Amino acid sequence: MSVLNGKKILLGVSGGIAAYKTASLVRLFIKAGAHVQVIMTPASKDFVTPLTLSTLSKNPVYSSFFNEEEDAVWNNHVDLALWADLMIIAPATANTLSKMVTGNSDNLLIATYLSAKCPVYFAPAMDLDMYKHPSTLSSFNTLKQFGNVMIPAENGELASGLSGEGRMAEPENIVSFLEADLESKLPLKGKKILVTAGPTYEAIDPVRFIGNHSSGKMGFDIAKVAANLGASVILITGPTHLKVENSLIKVINVVSAQEMYDACHLNFDDADVAIAAAAVADYKPKFVAVQKIKKAADEFSIELEKTKDILSSLGKIKKNQFLIGFALETENEIENAKLKIQKKNLDLIVLNSLQDKGAGFQYQTNKVTFIDKEFKIEPMDLKLKESVAVDILNKVIGHFYE
Repeated sequence: MSVLNGKKILLGVSGGIAAYKTASLVRLFIKAGAHVQVIMTPASKDFVTPLTLSTLSKNPVYSSFFNEEEDAVWNNHVDLALWADLMIIAPATANTLSKMVTGNSDNLLIATYLSAKCPVYFAPAMDLDMYKHPSTLSSFNTLKQFGNVMIPAENGELASGLSGEGRMAEPENIVSFLEADLESKLPLKGKKILVTAGPTYEAIDPVRFIGNHSSGKMGFDIAKVAANLGASVILITGPTHLKVENSLIKVINVVSAQEMYDACHLNFDDADVAIAAAAVADYKPKFVAVQKIKKAADEFSIELEKTKDILSSLGKIKKNQFLIGFALETENEIENAKLKIQKKNLDLIVLNSLQDKGAGFQYQTNKVTFIDKEFKIEPMDLKLKESVAVDILNKVIGHFYE
């Protein structure tokens, strides 16, 4: 899966002959799973039509500060800039480059560029002499000093008939450049993260089991965020309807607490981080019936025995792993969580309280409190579980880089 998958890309097209290549570029972005919004300078429409790029991007194309056809509706350059995860200006002509340097925002593209908070890439395209001119070279250097990233031009035949440097990078090469640059900056690249998710089912007989209401969503969201940050993820999950599609996530499906225990120990030794988000059964039937138990007596008892404590067992053998556990409590939440940190040798615990509305099983949201091994307490607001996953992975990043 491309690192561009799910990214919101703002493509700025300026007026050079290479603008015709942006049709292919938009198609490649869409194929990679990105969401694309196009801004064109007025001059660029002489080389490629807005209709073409609108059709390929599946979004309207903007080229002016307001739409005369829609009763002068303002195209908000600030909103466009804040929407984007990445901004790419391709082709970036000498004229557009100089405006980017000086802040001469006489068109929507430059005004949006000046409002951008996201990483900005530019792909120069011009004739050889223009490309080598001191003013152009100065623009390159200044834009790099601004923090923009230059996608180098390529050598080849130019529109003038000359051959040399100045051709805009081919669309395939632009995509490859972006992917390589983004991957190199991912904070968890090279890290292996073990995540557990979902419930476990403990068999009573061939058709019945003891389980819980965990959907697995919290663990799956953690795995997805970790992979998006560059980590190699082992996701060990109990029964759930959830699916993942990311080449950086290896899914191991288990059913029982014993199967999850075995899978965790098989993959823990070379992990950098383990995040135990699964709701593992504390008890299991001591004896499992071989045949379905018939409904006969008015009362029926099941003798239970403890399952192996996965988190505690990992805490006993951990070396340099950053070990994160979850605690779902209904009373004395903070004290119980602190005891779990000590007993299980954790570095961080994510505390859920069922007293908090919107937290726990079967919700799209969660409200957690972070407690580290120094007993520093950090309560968080109610958030979507995807956002809680981001907060958890930020703790992991902080462990390695702060």
